Amino acid sequence: MKKKVIVLGAGLVGHVMAKDLAKNFEVTAADINEEALKPLTGFGIATLVTDLSDHEKLKQTIQPFDLIIGAVPGFMGLKNAQAVIEAGKNMVDISFFAEDPFQLDELAKKKDVTIVTDCGVAPGMGNIILGYHNQRMKINAYECLVGGLPVVREWPYEYKAVFSPIDVIEEYVRPARYVQNHEVVVREALSDPEPVHFDGVGTLESWNSDGLRSLIKTMPHIPNMIEKTLRYPGCIEYLRVLRETGFFSYEEIDVRGKKIRPIDLTAKLLFPKWKLKPGEEEFTAMRIRIAGTENESPKKYEYQLLDRTEKSTGTLSMARTTGYTCTAVAHLVLSGQFNRKGICPPEYVGEKETDFEFVVRYLAERGVVYKKKEEPA
Repeated sequence: MKKKVIVLGAGLVGHVMAKDLAKNFEVTAADINEEALKPLTGFGIATLVTDLSDHEKLKQTIQPFDLIIGAVPGFMGLKNAQAVIEAGKNMVDISFFAEDPFQLDELAKKKDVTIVTDCGVAPGMGNIILGYHNQRMKINAYECLVGGLPVVREWPYEYKAVFSPIDVIEEYVRPARYVQNHEVVVREALSDPEPVHFDGVGTLESWNSDGLRSLIKTMPHIPNMIEKTLRYPGCIEYLRVLRETGFFSYEEIDVRGKKIRPIDLTAKLLFPKWKLKPGEEEFTAMRIRIAGTENESPKKYEYQLLDRTEKSTGTLSMARTTGYTCTAVAHLVLSGQFNRKGICPPEYVGEKETDFEFVVRYLAERGVVYKKKEEPA
């Protein structure tokens, strides 16, 4: 009998994961938006229109399932994960909620469940790669540069979003943390822009974002770690203007007697500008560098990813690179191959060579290929 999986959220990434998992499992996709579920008809996937913010109802809904996949907006992520844990179910999640997931660790261990958080591309695959090498060498430095961008650059933002617009805006306001000489450094988002060349793309611009997340807690022995987001050069100036003017603020303001949050208005206005039009293509660029000592000799590893929209199906690259990492780990959890209990950020998944190789192979089979180079540091 096939195992049962439910995907919470049927957005651009959620529906890609549901289709991928349906090749091997009995899959249900759940979302409050009936329109979001329509693209899943004809793929052998059951659909369920339900309010995923109703946690008592959610706990009842997920009871028949062997694994829960979380693909809701970040502001819903923590409470959904808590509901899944309280229901005693395993979960692999890409919701990228801002709160510390380890606050749920004790409860997850008490319930004897596995909760893999942040299991996308970055955070996600970057963590898995670092977790693998962390078991095999003494790492001195970790750098991850990553971004998803449209092929065609359109004024003014030269950007398109596949995630919740508020989640994207959160990247532009949340203080960025990185580690330098064992000290956590906090800088404002969009700071320290640097030009970076990518073969096949050209020059992009990297800037500080809060992408290290769990690594700050789980890898305290690594003296230097940083993750930066990639955009086309010049994009961040527009974003800085909007941020400094208050368009990204969560504090309500009075407009003709009505209270509104500027971020809600901004998201409403920006999303049509950021939404990919039918037939538009995008790509994901990623570069990871790890340096340290292996077998008492200096060593450096570099991983590069340049993934593009799959033309034959129209599947977006960011949905592929994010979603297939999550579904690969879902296979590991469902098979019992990865069974660590509690809150498990992706770096834990990379520790075992068999698990790491499974994820890399799973992605490659779907055309998501990480090119690896190694050399003496």
